[in-house]
Amino acid sequence: MKAAAIIGVPMDLGAGRRGVDMGPSAIRYARLHEELSVLGYAVNDIGDVDVPVVETLKTNGGEPGGLHHLDAIRQACERLAKQLTGLEDGEFPIILGGDHSISIGSVSGLSHRGRTGLIWIDAHADFNTPETSPSGNVHGMPLAALAGLGDPRLTGIAGPPPKVRPQDVVLIGVRSVDPGERELLREAGVVVYTMKEVDRAGIPTIAANAVAQMQGLEWVHVSFDADVLDPAVAPGVGTPVPGGLSYREAHLLMELLADAGVVTSLDLVEVNPILDERNRTARIVVELAASLLGKKIL
Repeated sequence: MKAAAIIGVPMDLGAGRRGVDMGPSAIRYARLHEELSVLGYAVNDIGDVDVPVVETLKTNGGEPGGLHHLDAIRQACERLAKQLTGLEDGEFPIILGGDHSISIGSVSGLSHRGRTGLIWIDAHADFNTPETSPSGNVHGMPLAALAGLGDPRLTGIAGPPPKVRPQDVVLIGVRSVDPGERELLREAGVVVYTMKEVDRAGIPTIAANAVAQMQGLEWVHVSFDADVLDPAVAPGVGTPVPGGLSYREAHLLMELLADAGVVTSLDLVEVNPILDERNRTARIVVELAASLLGKKIL
């Protein structure tokens, strides 16, 4: 029997709006365990990483370097990475966020297995550093940190940087990029498929290109941010951007990645139940996860 290990990270410290810390509960409530069981997975839910709430922190604003709640985020990511390094061989890790800064911990922990490819599915590039970030919110920095750019307290989580090589990274669904991170992406040579490319080339071509880019890598992690979906499809996100992936485009992408059989781990992040409609966004995210893990129409 296939095995899936679920770890929740109830963190909103990296985001500008509260509520995304309830994302892991919302995703579990949307029947993630049941969907995985139907697909033949033995589910091992490890529970949640310990994350402090904002009100318990001594500082309720910027840390040195202009980063909000950096030390608490770093500690939570270290705890997550440590748990992931202790998983049994053969377990498919599914990490539930929480804001996207949790991916610094998830990818750092998982990359200890070996050279890791990263498929980042997101409306935002998340390639800011403290110098380029307009807000100081860490959830706009995780991909840059994983590539070794930014504050050493983030890039050095669970080992020396970088955790991923720029040539092993592909972004899909991007439609909101800050000026500074645009330059960093170009300098690093990261492959980015914006919504313009999605409209022009189509999901099948982009999925095939992404899979080809991952060839030769034993480990491929998908980090799925719910705000990649159009807000009309998934309203329960903190940073919605109009013009995102449709319901079918998102499912097709997941189905094609499943057909390729390259994905070895998964993040599901940025589901904010406070902003949602009857847990609609969490339900869609669970459906997409099921498609990635092999659910088929026939």
